[in-house]
Amino acid sequence: MTAADLTAPEHEHSAAIDQAVEWYAANFQTIERPIVPNLQKRFGLSAHQAIVCIREVTLRRARAA
Repeated sequence: MTAADLTAPEHEHSAAIDQAVEWYAANFQTIERPIVPNLQKRFGLSAHQAIVCIREVTLRRARAA
């Protein structure tokens, strides 16, 4: 699936997740726990979207190690 295949709401959610991923990766050490509610509140994500964000950051950190 490409960005062109996404409808406006799907693309918005994808952009919100991307923004949350970048923010979480940059603030990994200082983000308040629990992480899921923090991401939900800060970026308006669902629980599933917050978990997708956490998973992406975890994968990035593992690849960098």
